[in-house]
Amino acid sequence: MPEASVETRVRFAETDAMGVTYHGNYLPWFEMARVALLDQLGIPYRELEQEGFLLPVLETGLTYHRPSRFDDRVRITVILAEKPKARLRLTYRVEREGELLVEGFTVHAFVNREFKPVRPPNRAEEAMRSAFSA
Repeated sequence: MPEASVETRVRFAETDAMGVTYHGNYLPWFEMARVALLDQLGIPYRELEQEGFLLPVLETGLTYHRPSRFDDRVRITVILAEKPKARLRLTYRVEREGELLVEGFTVHAFVNREFKPVRPPNRAEEAMRSAFSA
């Protein structure tokens, strides 16, 4: 299963009045990991967009286990757990020193600039197929 990880440091602006990371900030962290995964697979998102392909989020879900706080160093790991068909389903884990803080998922579909569903470009299909057979 293809996976990638990124690390970030919780900024003060990402915390709420309770001193914990505001729940909405996890989705941008998921995006950081997702972009890293596409880079790792050899299909950078910027190139996909330049070719007219978009990957909007269709669905997302998060489960919060433990809070993170200002200045915590966290690792976000994304996994493409199943071979993509018409949609990509990615799962995420946010950890601090190995402790699970948040689990989540996103579902995406390849669309064109008019947001009509399209098949992924051949090189993307091949990259993902290759990643699952490795």
